[in-house]
Amino acid sequence: MDWILVAEQLLNGLQFGLMLFLLAAGLTLVFGIMDMINLAHGSLYMIGAYLAAAVMAASGSFLLAVLAALAGTAVFGMLLELTLLRRLYQRDHLSQVLATFALILICNEGVRMIWGEQPLMLNTPALLSGPVELLPGLFYPAYRLLIIAVGMAVAALLFVLVTRTRIGMWVRAGASNRPMAMAMGVNISRLFTLVFGFGAALCALAGSLLGPLLAVQVGMGESILILAFVVIVIGGIGSIRGALIGSLLVGLVDTASRSLLPLLLRQMASAELAANLGPALASILIYVLMAAVLFWKPQGLFPARS
Repeated sequence: MDWILVAEQLLNGLQFGLMLFLLAAGLTLVFGIMDMINLAHGSLYMIGAYLAAAVMAASGSFLLAVLAALAGTAVFGMLLELTLLRRLYQRDHLSQVLATFALILICNEGVRMIWGEQPLMLNTPALLSGPVELLPGLFYPAYRLLIIAVGMAVAALLFVLVTRTRIGMWVRAGASNRPMAMAMGVNISRLFTLVFGFGAALCALAGSLLGPLLAVQVGMGESILILAFVVIVIGGIGSIRGALIGSLLVGLVDTASRSLLPLLLRQMASAELAANLGPALASILIYVLMAAVLFWKPQGLFPARS
């Protein structure tokens, strides 16, 4: 097997995993601190992508589009938390699932009413449209390298924020023992709003960066939301470190299995069998990974309440 192909797929897995981390980080904080199942988290990813595409079409500036998506989605997320989601904190998980599933439908129809049914175009910046030679013979798209760099920078920023700042101390306290945090004077309501807005901004960052690679269309958040939940189950609910490790594992396993598994099967079986069996096996490998992790550590790799 060509080493260049393997290197490219590993980089693709790293890029996809870091984008999953942007989604899973906000989701695991909401789930870990608020004890709330928010199925509408993927809709924030979709809204961020649409806002970025609309601003890009109006201004022509990709940087302005990303910043506008971050600000707009963060404000939308905080308003959503203040007006609706706050009423669900004391409800059971079934009520939260039903209410946030209804939010998915409302957001999808709202986007369809504003921007229409047709997908929007979000073009790659011209400066980053070409490849970069990383090693002799190994060329990789510059834009994907930017996504990797941004994902690593956000991961480092979150690590510093959660482990080295007072806000991070409140977040960790809320995730580990919410009643004790409240007894020590932490304003949990304000913390919930800030965390939810921050998670919405991370969703918007993922949506605006992946928009040039994927279609910006209605319902784009549902499929990636499933992977985000897989990530937080593997990493441990409420754990930023677990979200990062889980995202990288899922991104690498998903990308490598979809591209490399059919090639490996062709070495052992007929081309027809490899073509049919490869995609089927690749689609279930991340769930096999999740089952294996849960069998070994039922609370995930790095549970916040451990």
